[in-house]
Amino acid sequence: MSELRELYQTTILDHNKQPRNFRAVDAKTHEADGHNPLCGDQVTIELSLSDDGIVSDVGFQGSGCAISTASASMMTEAIKGKPVAEIDALFGRFRELVTSDPTQEPDVDGVGKLMVFAGVREFPMRVKCATLAWHTLHAAMNGDETAKTE
Repeated sequence: MSELRELYQTTILDHNKQPRNFRAVDAKTHEADGHNPLCGDQVTIELSLSDDGIVSDVGFQGSGCAISTASASMMTEAIKGKPVAEIDALFGRFRELVTSDPTQEPDVDGVGKLMVFAGVREFPMRVKCATLAWHTLHAAMNGDETAKTE
């Protein structure tokens, strides 16, 4: 588990310092804003969704803690080129990963590089930081202007 913890810390720091897809999307078709009132994280997700439900482009803007920024960055990398149904399934697996029992081995099947967020489950107050971008993406794909974190 210490290797995963080290990977978690290194990856979070990298994506926080150099976030990927931190930009506006020129030809956006969907957009939503998300806010985590517990720590002040704010994110806007913009995406270009094709007629056949494929994310052709995605970007985010905002400010937040390292976990929130890194999660948004890695999320944008993970969803680009994927259909909405696959993204919804990935969000479900990601949410399960970060909310699972920290005393058990994490189930990282199907989450790819997002497995580094398994460390968040040791800090329940940080789950909303990790999932804010995902909830905001979900709101954008459903045509909602703002995200509701659960």
